[in-house]
Amino acid sequence: MKIPELAALLCYFVLVLYIGVYFFWKGRKATAGEKEYFLGGREMNGWVSALSAGASDMSAWVLMGLPGSIYLAGVGQVWIAVGLLIGTVIAWLKVAPALRRYSICADDAITIPQFLTRRFRTERKEIMVVSAVVFVITYCIYTAASLYACGTLFNTVLGMNPNTAMLIAAIVIVVYTFLGGFNAVCWTDFFQGMLMLAALMIIPILAVVMMNMEAFVQPAVTYPANYSNVLSSGKADWQSFSDILSGLGWGLGYFGMPHILIRYFSVKSEKEMRKSQIIGCVWLTLILIASCAVGLVGRKFLGDTLVGSKDGNTLVFINMVRSVFDWIGGGTGLVTAAVFCAGLLLAAILAAAMSTADSQLLASASAFASDLYKPLLRKNASDKEMLRAGRIIVIVIAIAAYIIAGSPKCAGLMALVSCAWGAFGAAFGPAILLALFWKRFTYWGAFAGIITGFAADALWYAFCSGTKIYEIIPGFAAGLIAAVIVSLLTPAPAKEVTDLFEEARHPRN
Repeated sequence: MKIPELAALLCYFVLVLYIGVYFFWKGRKATAGEKEYFLGGREMNGWVSALSAGASDMSAWVLMGLPGSIYLAGVGQVWIAVGLLIGTVIAWLKVAPALRRYSICADDAITIPQFLTRRFRTERKEIMVVSAVVFVITYCIYTAASLYACGTLFNTVLGMNPNTAMLIAAIVIVVYTFLGGFNAVCWTDFFQGMLMLAALMIIPILAVVMMNMEAFVQPAVTYPANYSNVLSSGKADWQSFSDILSGLGWGLGYFGMPHILIRYFSVKSEKEMRKSQIIGCVWLTLILIASCAVGLVGRKFLGDTLVGSKDGNTLVFINMVRSVFDWIGGGTGLVTAAVFCAGLLLAAILAAAMSTADSQLLASASAFASDLYKPLLRKNASDKEMLRAGRIIVIVIAIAAYIIAGSPKCAGLMALVSCAWGAFGAAFGPAILLALFWKRFTYWGAFAGIITGFAADALWYAFCSGTKIYEIIPGFAAGLIAAVIVSLLTPAPAKEVTDLFEEARHPRN
């Protein structure tokens, strides 16, 4: 254990807890209701909205999973990054402004299930109930991925038991989410997004400088066949095709990811939305390029030292940070300062993990309180009672996520993220796109799309994973087809629904 590294990580924990406490006390002085707690009163500026959406999207896999895959297998693994970049650009340019306007027109909806219900001018509860159930199940898996990353970091850096580390991370995340709500989550995500970008851009540059020094000893490195080929097998066969298709398929997740879509709701004006679009797209582009660079540079910098070890490839970024700053400390004589700086950059992994987990917990809380608790259990629930219900579900999901992440059968970081990402994208992606851009879309079409997409994704994952096709692709396709067919088979929307559709097409302040 290196004490300066521990001190840097503790400083980071203190910062995020301070933000939670600050917004908790600020909220006590104001008339904060569910809209304020779950959506920040729709007053987020462009910078905070963009970086919060990006940070809650790019979980710890962007510092551990993606660089590790490229470190092991090479350039053929970059297709996930390409798919994500295409998806986020389309989401920011087309989905974000339309969803913000439509959510306001739809009686000021503050959650995805609320929007998908109020868009059809109905009091029916089926979509809200099934959506809330999908939220709670899937977010348990997604939050488990974030806790798993925290456990790996603390175990590697401090030698701490992974389960103990995950427990500490879960407590910190729950506390600042519990206290500060959407404002605390967005502002911590803002700082976390900046830290992630800085860390990913600095480390490969410093590693290249270090490798060009005469004192650097090149470790043994044996590149796998076709390491530098964008076709993973080196030729146009099924393996290469499935890798490309599955990688591009990750981009479909952006259209159905509740904790990202909710950021679009919160932007305070059309002007700030345009700012968010630019910042969000540029930030993600830089993040993905830098993450790929870490994997490629890391293979030469670290050699084969992590090949073959259990979960060793996820430690590429961690080992590079520690090696680079040990070298800087030895060269300058400022060993303690260098180790402290290494700890700050390693906190980027915490930032990535926590920025995703807090967003997921808050989205789950808002869906449970607004879409299950109030409409079905306590129709006359006050704002304070709603907040209590939301906070209780935050604790419940955190506990479930801790159990999943700590299980001996846990498949690891990338497996958890891909499972949850696929489930959300397949369930809600088709419904969101059709709700925004198809006037003939019906309530029962949306209901069928959500259930079919989620079920198809789960069944493909369980029984067809041997095809090597990412389950989000058949799940999304099945959900889209079901939504369209059922919409065409059910009565056309009433005039008030189509009028709302037309109203939402016009820009709002």
